[in-house]
Amino acid sequence: MNRNAKIAIGCGGAGCLGLILIVIIFAVLVVTGVIRAPGLYSYNSNSNYNYNRNSNFNSNTNLNSNSNSSSSSSTMSDDDKHKLLQAAGRANDSELLQKALRKMGFVTGTGVSDDYAQFLKDHAAWGLRNTEFVRSVNTPAAARAYVNEHIND
Repeated sequence: MNRNAKIAIGCGGAGCLGLILIVIIFAVLVVTGVIRAPGLYSYNSNSNYNYNRNSNFNSNTNLNSNSNSSSSSSTMSDDDKHKLLQAAGRANDSELLQKALRKMGFVTGTGVSDDYAQFLKDHAAWGLRNTEFVRSVNTPAAARAYVNEHIND
């Protein structure tokens, strides 16, 4: 084997390895979604976005109210209650949250009502169905504005 044949074999092997490396990189970019491969994606496809947020805060505020007045929660729909709770919780203001809970009838003169736990369970499913609203109050300022506008409805 002469020198030119050895060079040709070496270049061919290097070229083949380089081509394999390029194909692997391209496949990884397509799988991760960085590159959209022609024919694999439809412009008329549906997209599903999931938004999960856990927010925990502690407050040592008294939830008892000394008033015996009836709550106006009966006039609020469940959807309005969920919107108000979502916005009040996102506002990061414990007093505003308590005011909203009183408005919805979950805080009474004797403490927190029994319906509140079930409402919170339902709220998680409601949030998944109403992601557009959840996104609309995703900042404390937007959430506070929503609560202030709708707390007296």
